[in-house]
Amino acid sequence: MTDTNQTPGTSASAVSEPASSGQVDAAPASQVAEQPNSGTAPAQNAQGKANPLTGPYSVPPPDIPTQQGPYGIRYDFNDGARLLLPPGDWHAEIIDDESGNIIFACDSPGGWITSTKKYFIWFAFKVWKKGESKPCFEHTMDLKGKDVLISYPVGTLGDLIGWFPYAERFREQHGCKIECTMGPLIIELFKDQYPEITFSTPDKVKNRTPYATYRIGLFFKGDTTFQPIDFRKVGLHRTAGYILGVDPEEIVPKFKLGSERQIQEPYVCIATQASTQCKYWNNGYGWQTVIRYLKRAGYRVLCIDMHPTYGLGYVWNHIPHDAEDFTGNIPLQKRIELIEHADFFIGLGSGLSWLAWGCKVPVILISGFSLPICEFKTPYRVYSTHGCMGCWDDVNENFDSYDFFWCPKYKNTDRQYECTRLITGRQVIKHVQRVMRDIGKEPPPIDEPVEIQQPKENQPEAGQPTGNAVNGSQKTVRHVPRSKRRK
Repeated sequence: MTDTNQTPGTSASAVSEPASSGQVDAAPASQVAEQPNSGTAPAQNAQGKANPLTGPYSVPPPDIPTQQGPYGIRYDFNDGARLLLPPGDWHAEIIDDESGNIIFACDSPGGWITSTKKYFIWFAFKVWKKGESKPCFEHTMDLKGKDVLISYPVGTLGDLIGWFPYAERFREQHGCKIECTMGPLIIELFKDQYPEITFSTPDKVKNRTPYATYRIGLFFKGDTTFQPIDFRKVGLHRTAGYILGVDPEEIVPKFKLGSERQIQEPYVCIATQASTQCKYWNNGYGWQTVIRYLKRAGYRVLCIDMHPTYGLGYVWNHIPHDAEDFTGNIPLQKRIELIEHADFFIGLGSGLSWLAWGCKVPVILISGFSLPICEFKTPYRVYSTHGCMGCWDDVNENFDSYDFFWCPKYKNTDRQYECTRLITGRQVIKHVQRVMRDIGKEPPPIDEPVEIQQPKENQPEAGQPTGNAVNGSQKTVRHVPRSKRRK
């Protein structure tokens, strides 16, 4: 087994032991420079150890570089810059061609030299036979006409909708041939709208010898190996633009729109379920209040979540009983055909809100665990600044995807999930009124007081927030129409 001479914090690594004479069957670069901070759940490498470079969705790089240079030198840009030198007496450099900075240089008897950085950089190589003044091999990355593989996670909806359009921007910018790997349901969503891109699942990659490979995902703990900027600083979807080195301005994805309307009455679609409790609207009366108002405004309210009930342990979230149950494991295209004719959509920071965004309908997005920069731009973003908020985008916190009840600051206290408990039904209704006016409809007034009760023994102590907890606990709050308040 080969060892590395990598020093923590350097920009590349080199294998000290040369490859065997007459062959290039050295250890894969993914085993040479493992990194500790990948945000992807780890898979196992050939030795049975967790390998953060090859997560459950990622396609591992070829065992040897795919491009052939002179003197038996091999190179490519799969998981960063990879250079494999045959036995000899060499001096090699990896260069950031955009800046001209030499990011790694070494003398080598042969073997692997790989960059630490795995996101897009304009890499260049120079190799000398030791003692000679002129390089015997030079190459600057040129993606035009080249095969590029971009790996996306499987089993996620919102992330992919936000990330995928950057692959098309990358293809247009570089004139390369792109293959994208992702889950089959997302492939069905995109393949007809992006005919210049090849789609495949991770286990059925069509091109096994790409010139370059990039992995799109969320990388935690301040990682700057797989992403140039911590995703928490730039937004969930825009991180893909930074990883690929293209303009990070958000892009609305192309969906197949223009279906025949199925429901003639005015209606609104809502989605109330999420993958973890911190994403929910944890105000126990919120949805009930909003749905009652929507019905007064003349709307049918269709709940289009996959699951009517979702949760873990002692907490189970049910769709609002006042909404029409349109839940089920329904093809995404069918969901699009329903959403695109809705007057607007109300949802959380989860996948169906991103789907609605792609359908180009107004989206009221309710979220407290994330900051508004995290999701797509919508003028109807609902959040509260009266308590803790934005833990997902806090660089001092690290999201635990295995903890369904993650709340890094106030878990198991009266303040747990106050970020959305403090978002009231009235606050969301105010955004509903704005949407209705924007689409040319006059909204009804908010003229019904809302009584919210909780048992006295469950009322919070003085100084505690008064929002709804997951278990529905709430001190008495009376919302009185402004017109009826004392002057």
